[in-house]
Amino acid sequence: MSIPDSHYDNELGPDLFAPAGETVILDHGTGAKLSRELVERISATLEETYLGKMEDSALLELPSHCIALTTDSFVVTPLIFGNGDIGKIAVCGTVNDLAVSGARPLYLTLSLIIEEGMPMADLLHIIASVRDTARAAGVKIVAGDTKVVGKGEADQLFINTAGVGVLERPPVSVQNVRPGQKIILSGYIGNHSIHLLSIREGLGFERHVLSDCAPLNHMIESVLRDIPAGKIASMRDVTRGGLSAVLHEHARTASCSIFFDQQALPILPETAMAADMLGVDVINLANEGCLCLFVEPDVVEEVLARLHDHPLGRNAALIGEVRAGSQPEVFKVEPDGSQTMIEELYGAELPRLC
Repeated sequence: MSIPDSHYDNELGPDLFAPAGETVILDHGTGAKLSRELVERISATLEETYLGKMEDSALLELPSHCIALTTDSFVVTPLIFGNGDIGKIAVCGTVNDLAVSGARPLYLTLSLIIEEGMPMADLLHIIASVRDTARAAGVKIVAGDTKVVGKGEADQLFINTAGVGVLERPPVSVQNVRPGQKIILSGYIGNHSIHLLSIREGLGFERHVLSDCAPLNHMIESVLRDIPAGKIASMRDVTRGGLSAVLHEHARTASCSIFFDQQALPILPETAMAADMLGVDVINLANEGCLCLFVEPDVVEEVLARLHDHPLGRNAALIGEVRAGSQPEVFKVEPDGSQTMIEELYGAELPRLC
């Protein structure tokens, strides 16, 4: 998916403007002059968010003896969509994985596998998005790698990231989940999947349902800062597999039953309509900016208040609870009070989205 060249004029500035028709070629991956020039353009686009010294390792100062480390790879179609792109998803996904462990994200690495023929303007647009999202999250890019492969060997661009964060308080973990705890969602579910599927399939929902892709670390920090340690048992960013995968993971690990209220789920009407058209359940849809929290009942209102105070948590809702059970199961509670057991998906209900 290429965007007209004029789209980049204001974002990248004249010194980083990619001439019309310029593409990535195999020689950009040889390690010689063209490779150096490509890396220099990428690092120039990242501006102050890039701290690398162009050496084989980054030397980092960490204000803690305990760190969190995560890694992830990103393959997205289309690469650039209505309110985001693969670069934004890569930063958000890595930052959020660190933040839900209770860590403060500090550093990221950025590795690119680029297909020969990718428009240079699209690549620089995505790198600019990495820069802007890193700024918003308050993290720095400290190291990276660039490889170029032949036509047909990649879907334009694959990104791999690693993230480092520091733990300045006791970590949260699924191991802390137990009966009696309540379950909170920070916002709408299903929007990211519906946005991308609508673009792919021409459904027309993408203007009304935007991706929720966002770095959640500042919102998480505002909650952890004000809630006593131990009162938030576990947090998960609701990504691949959707809410269903998160609930099944916690039920299985804690050997408990989990019940959620179908009517309490924060779902946009347009998202529900699109999911119905596609014949899929919203609880199985991927998200990129939604947080699921397992909390003690005496802090539910305080956690909700902290979430509602943040722009990304305005639609936060209490959706369910953990109960003792003989089997690790997940149940949906219908408006009439009836209960339906939700099976864990065996495979993929939808094409891969992140």
